Amino acid sequence: MTEKMPRKPRDLKPNYCYHVTVRCNNREFKLTRHECREVFLYALKRAKEKFNFKLYALCIMSNHVHYLLEPLEPEDLPKIMHWINWYTAMCFNRMLNGSGHFWEKRYHSRGFERTDYKRALNTLRYIHANPKVAQGFFYDFSNYGTHDRLSDDGLTQWHPAFLSLGKSLDECAENYRKFCRKYKSKPKPETRCYWGSKLLPKVLKASEQKRRIPGQMSLPWDEWEATNSEIREVAEKFVMANCYDPKVAAQFFNDS
Repeated sequence: MTEKMPRKPRDLKPNYCYHVTVRCNNREFKLTRHECREVFLYALKRAKEKFNFKLYALCIMSNHVHYLLEPLEPEDLPKIMHWINWYTAMCFNRMLNGSGHFWEKRYHSRGFERTDYKRALNTLRYIHANPKVAQGFFYDFSNYGTHDRLSDDGLTQWHPAFLSLGKSLDECAENYRKFCRKYKSKPKPETRCYWGSKLLPKVLKASEQKRRIPGQMSLPWDEWEATNSEIREVAEKFVMANCYDPKVAAQFFNDS
C-alpha cells in the first residue's frame, strides 16, 4: 500500500500577487446561471470587506473562476479562499438545491512579486482573454472593461503594472488595449478518459455528490441571505462597467 503524498505547502510571501484558479467539482458547468454569478460578485464584496485584499483581475467562467489578488498579509490567502469557497458553496447549494462539494479540491495559485510588472501584465491579459468572446476582450463577468474604458466596477482596482503603461490613464488604457490585441492563445492538450482509470472515478464522485456529507458545515441563514437589491446593486455596477453593450446587459437587471 502506497503512502499518500503530503500536500505541497503554498509559497506565501510579503508583497506577492497571486493568480488563483478554482473549478466547480467534476468541472460541472454550475456557474452558467446569471443569478449565481450575481451572488458570487456579492460574496467577493463581502470577502473584500472582511479581509481587505486587493483584487486586480477577475473572470467568472461557466465552470471555473480566475483571480489576480494581493492579500494584506501573506497568510491571508488561504483564509480568503477558504471563506469565499465556503460562503459561495453554501449559497449555491441552497440556490441549486444541491449538497456536498461545490468546488473541486484545492484552489490552484501561483505567486509572484508585485513589482514583477511583466508577469503581472501577462497574467492580467491571460485572465481577460479567457472568455474568447466575439466582442474581443469585453465580457460581462471579467474586469477587462475597467482597463479599456477606465470605468469603476466597485470590486477591482488597477495593478501598478497597468498604471506604468503610460503617463496618463488614457495612455495606459490604449497601451493595454494594444497589448491585449497581440495575445495568441496556446492550444490546450487533448484530455481523454479511459474506463477504469479516469472515467470510473468521475462516475463515482458524481454519485457521491448527490448524497449529503455527514458533518457538513451548515451556513446560518443570516450569514448568506442578502436582499435582492443588495446583490443586484453589486452585480449591476460590475457588469455595466465591464460589458460590451450596456443596453443588452441592462436587460438582465430590469425587473419583469
